[in-house]
Amino acid sequence: MTEPFSVPVTVRGYETDVQGHLNQAVYLNYAEHARWALLHSAGISQTGLTSKGVGPVALETTIRYKNELLAGDEVEVTCAFTWGGGKTFTIEQTIRKTDGTVAAEITAVGGILNLQERRLVARPDEVFKELASDPSLFGL
Repeated sequence: MTEPFSVPVTVRGYETDVQGHLNQAVYLNYAEHARWALLHSAGISQTGLTSKGVGPVALETTIRYKNELLAGDEVEVTCAFTWGGGKTFTIEQTIRKTDGTVAAEITAVGGILNLQERRLVARPDEVFKELASDPSLFGL
């Protein structure tokens, strides 16, 4: 199995809270950044999605905080899609320090919304296959 897609991020001082560790909401920003970076690397843009009348939606997100992050820490944020054949997919993400310490694990359930009908499309994997220049980044 290949390594999951990942992007580097450096924790910025303004993202920390009064205790000096990364604010809990910023973990979601890092996860979202990695997901959009994966889409971009696979050849899918926001414009490409909206021109097809679809857009990704988050339906559920769980964050498991493991170790604190401090300003200046360098991390890798991974992103791996799992397809179940229905209207939704799962995204497993890990935020890991360069020394291998896991800071957080994020599991998200998502879908592809038909922007006109305001309903999830039946096969989001097929949408990604159609739009992506490199669908292998999604495990397809």
